[in-house]
Amino acid sequence: MSYEHKDLAQGRWGKLSFLEQMANIGNEVGRALNWRAKQNPVYSQQALERSFELIDLTLDSVKGFARLRELARLREVIADYFLGTNQFGSTERSLRKYFLSFTYAARRNH
Repeated sequence: MSYEHKDLAQGRWGKLSFLEQMANIGNEVGRALNWRAKQNPVYSQQALERSFELIDLTLDSVKGFARLRELARLREVIADYFLGTNQFGSTERSLRKYFLSFTYAARRNH
């Protein structure tokens, strides 16, 4: 598999805390939302693919069923919002709000 985040895929990702991982995923989702709002589907898609890559790296490194379940559901919700029919009723605001708490907590712990 070819990774966009090559240094992270080589083990650095697993050294980040779960909060830092989630904040970074949120950054990529935020970029996808921003490019979508600017009506640039190519850049939005690229950011979306990077967010999926980070979610997959997190799934590979996380321990505990609750976190695995949350990450799998998160991946499903993001895919549904950007690529599906939005059956979960997600909004740009709800996605940003979800990730904001992780960003805040990760910064607070540094």
